[in-house]
Amino acid sequence: MAETLRIALAQIDPLVGDVTGNAEVIIRAIGAARDAQADLVLLPELAICGYPPEDLLFHAGLQRQVGDALQKIIQSTSGITAVIGYPEYADGRIYNAAAIAADGRQIGNYRKHALPNYSVFDEERYFTAGEQPCVISVCGFAVGIQICEDIWEQAPAAAAVKAGAELLVAINGSPFRVDKQSAREAVLAERVAELSVPIVYQNLVGGQDELVFDGGSCALGRDGQLIMRAPAFAEGSYVVEATRAGGAADLVPGEVAALVSPEDSIYQALMRGVQDYVRKNGFPGVVLGLSGGIDSALTLALAADALGADRVQAVMMPYRWTADISQEDAEQQARQLGVDYQVLPIERMVAAATETLGELFAGLPPDATEENIQSRCRGILLMAISNKTGRMVLATGNKSEMAVGYATLYGDMAGGFAPIKDCPKTLVYRLARYRNALGPVIPQRVIDRPPSAELAPDQLDTDSLPPYDVLDGILDALMLDNLSVDDIIARGFAAADVVRVTELVRRNEYKRRQAPPGVRISERAFGRDWRYPITSGYRHR
Repeated sequence: MAETLRIALAQIDPLVGDVTGNAEVIIRAIGAARDAQADLVLLPELAICGYPPEDLLFHAGLQRQVGDALQKIIQSTSGITAVIGYPEYADGRIYNAAAIAADGRQIGNYRKHALPNYSVFDEERYFTAGEQPCVISVCGFAVGIQICEDIWEQAPAAAAVKAGAELLVAINGSPFRVDKQSAREAVLAERVAELSVPIVYQNLVGGQDELVFDGGSCALGRDGQLIMRAPAFAEGSYVVEATRAGGAADLVPGEVAALVSPEDSIYQALMRGVQDYVRKNGFPGVVLGLSGGIDSALTLALAADALGADRVQAVMMPYRWTADISQEDAEQQARQLGVDYQVLPIERMVAAATETLGELFAGLPPDATEENIQSRCRGILLMAISNKTGRMVLATGNKSEMAVGYATLYGDMAGGFAPIKDCPKTLVYRLARYRNALGPVIPQRVIDRPPSAELAPDQLDTDSLPPYDVLDGILDALMLDNLSVDDIIARGFAAADVVRVTELVRRNEYKRRQAPPGVRISERAFGRDWRYPITSGYRHR
């Protein structure tokens, strides 16, 4: 008779810093795994404190809370073995660790070996690397423990197998980016090919500031074939079964959730980011300026989908340069989505500001100053609504605008969260078409019209910027590939466009430092990924 081991992969959504609440979530997940007749349950990396905890780790109060919560969780493991991610404080150091508990006592401990220190990760700031493998016996199976980055490198997994592991399990805090699931599974396949052991990979879900975690827990058999994948962005307990027949451990094929299109996965990530930022920070809802343009239209659709129409307020704030069709399209979308909608003209506000400044500006020609006054009047209204109602302002700017500074500080950049901050303009259009394919909520005219800030007569974005397909191509080359000006030109872009765009990126770092956080969906987003100096003599060449 073949031996079996049932492993539950708990895709939970911890809240960073809420140690007591996270412990309750973990205990419920352990109970659900036990109800599913699992022998082993995997909880995420640093599940007790939430991921990433950042400098909270240095606080003595967190250390005490983690210790108390861990003991409470260990006591809940009657009849089951649990792998629990937590920060371990020992000998004046902090380790990214996993406690292994069974039947109310701790039977093992593993310290993460590979500490990532790139992109959005800076674990070397906080943790000391572990050195010893950890192999536990569960139902007669020798199970090697790994934590996240360990499985992306060869040495930690090889050390566990050398120590006797016939099956590897990895708990993770792996954030979303486009096509990340395929990248994870490719790495897992490499480890299986090297070591000839099956791997079970568990990941958390939920939004945490700029990061969104997408779940996608999965398992690969000894032959490297994917035999199980949990759905993305879905909380729950997903069971995979290991068996031994003929002397070797392997996995029983289970359900494999389908991979979705890039647009589908990005839209889900943006929704989850908005939903969790609002929920975890305790806002009753959101308010945003609806201009009749594509960016605010997509942001409104996201907000309504993520939060429900009853928690979303849209405000049209027209001025003399606002086109009639912009007002018509904004109202149509707001009415169709069923959100709270108001129209607040800003003519008198702009006139009052202009009159107040009239003597100071006498004899000076009109320029971007007058345009920015319009935008800042709108920011004043939105922030006033936020102060009065408690609803958080959603900023509607996209990545292309943030890159080159095509946005107004304390105007359209005002807000608490910027959902599409990491979405280039060309992607904004793709997402709008994707959302409309599910059911039209963005007026087609908004998608078809040439984009305009409508801060001056007959204004178009292309008056100030290259066409967005050109701009986004240059930005990808600069931000994702770190190419020089000459290298970008060699890709076929006009030299004048490249020089102009790279200089705008350099000059507008001070604006980006004051922008609200937004969902990261790319390999390099403004925020945690991008650490350029504000004051710098460097010129892109």
